[in-house]
Amino acid sequence: MKKNIALVAGGFTGESVVSLNSAKTVEKHLNKSKYNVYNIILERDRWYYNDVNNEIVLIDKNDFSLTLNGEKIKFDCAFIIIHGIPGEDGKLQGYFDMIGLPYTSCDSTSSALTMNKGYTKQVVAAIEQLHVAKSVQLFSLASYAQDRIIEKLKLPVFVKPNNGGSSIGMSKVSDWADLDVAVEKAFNEGSEVLIEEFISGREFTVGVYRVEGETRVLPITEVITTKEFFDYEAKYVPGLTNEVTPAQLDEHIVERVEEIVKQAYIQLNCKGMVRIDFILDKLHHDFYFIEVNTIPGQSENSIIPQQVRAAGLTLEYFYGALVEEAIR
Repeated sequence: MKKNIALVAGGFTGESVVSLNSAKTVEKHLNKSKYNVYNIILERDRWYYNDVNNEIVLIDKNDFSLTLNGEKIKFDCAFIIIHGIPGEDGKLQGYFDMIGLPYTSCDSTSSALTMNKGYTKQVVAAIEQLHVAKSVQLFSLASYAQDRIIEKLKLPVFVKPNNGGSSIGMSKVSDWADLDVAVEKAFNEGSEVLIEEFISGREFTVGVYRVEGETRVLPITEVITTKEFFDYEAKYVPGLTNEVTPAQLDEHIVERVEEIVKQAYIQLNCKGMVRIDFILDKLHHDFYFIEVNTIPGQSENSIIPQQVRAAGLTLEYFYGALVEEAIR
């Protein structure tokens, strides 16, 4: 008997556009002989499904069910593909936990933690061979004092929303005179801001996932951008970034990275697929943790699909394995 899958997309932030593109890829590659896939859109004022006549059918939030042609449809699993709020900060996961619906992502606690870049760095800092850049976390614009930042950090620094994604609101500051504007820009995108020292090195990202109780690591991708750093434009405008998968790294470095990211996945109690961004510094090839993305992008050319193909897997297998692991 085919299982009913709610492919949950949209969201309450500017990342909703990215989410809808990700949903198209997942829907295309989920095996239709095994799954009935329903693309459910979440917006602040409504949760809905577009039926075959392109008419909006609202979701019953009491049990996250859908009624079509008089038939009540309940779901076996939610495939969450919302980047940002409420799909990546734990709110949606907490709701699904309360109604007993399995889902493909990290749980509510891990999602809420990893959405906060500053707190995440504190949790993973104890992992052997994992380093974190020096940083200062701001909890309000009123708490910001440039003198205090200058005392603690060295230029250049990155200024970014502490609980945002897709590099929205992020700036690289090479002159203290530009810090005020960068901090204000970041606060426009979130209630907390993280300022951290720049680490010179090569930037990489790697997918980690769990199936059948085993934590597995996908091939590593090196991110090479023509921009000053990997910002929103670099991520989504074609031609500005070259993503090399698998990355050209010595085998012993690959093995070390795989062990570190597995430990990070376990330490953060991750589930489903995540993507961990990191830098290998130029001098010692030390591993510097940047962040973990618990709902990574899934458009056809996104990094995780690239890595799945480089691993010799199909997206049909990969997405199906995530669904089955969630249900199991």
